[in-house]
Amino acid sequence: MSDRADAGTPRGIDPRGPRFAAGITALLLLVDVLLGLTGLSTQRSGDASFGWFAYQPLADATFRPGGGWAIQSATLAQRALDPAFLLLVLLALLFLWGLLAPRTAPWGVLYRTLVQPRLKPPTELEDPRPPRFAQGVGLVVVTIGLVLHLAGVPWALPIAAAAAFVAAFLNAVFGLCLGCQLYLLLQRAGIVGRARPTAA
Repeated sequence: MSDRADAGTPRGIDPRGPRFAAGITALLLLVDVLLGLTGLSTQRSGDASFGWFAYQPLADATFRPGGGWAIQSATLAQRALDPAFLLLVLLALLFLWGLLAPRTAPWGVLYRTLVQPRLKPPTELEDPRPPRFAQGVGLVVVTIGLVLHLAGVPWALPIAAAAAFVAAFLNAVFGLCLGCQLYLLLQRAGIVGRARPTAA
């Protein structure tokens, strides 16, 4: 069966599945925020080390300890090997997977295999398009953080991870999917999808 439902009649999904996935994602994003706050992205250049790398300041006459950000003097390889960056790359790939093939995404498979059989059937099904759109929004947010980190922008990575964490946390704990709400606003404006016909 195709992952893509017909645009007019989207296949319904158990709404608890996306919340379960958001819980795991939120936990991983929280770890990434903590790694980002203690890693290369937020370190001053006067610090003795950042992340897992010994810091070697550039040999120029203008260098003063504590005068700049370590990320700006780090090589591209050091930026790319920062643990917070690597974890956020993994999360970006998971967002991409959830966007392109949600039926095979790891957290969805885990939910359907281990959790859903132990629960009562859902009282109602959810349109799969808003949660799928939310995966795309998460992908955009973390990708911006990754690109800015590689470009040497301080704090970009933990801020992007924190923004994605807030969205995932709200979805997991309160059932408030910010990406889904954005989808519905865009749908009402006629920009994405088609609204379901209203009952007579």
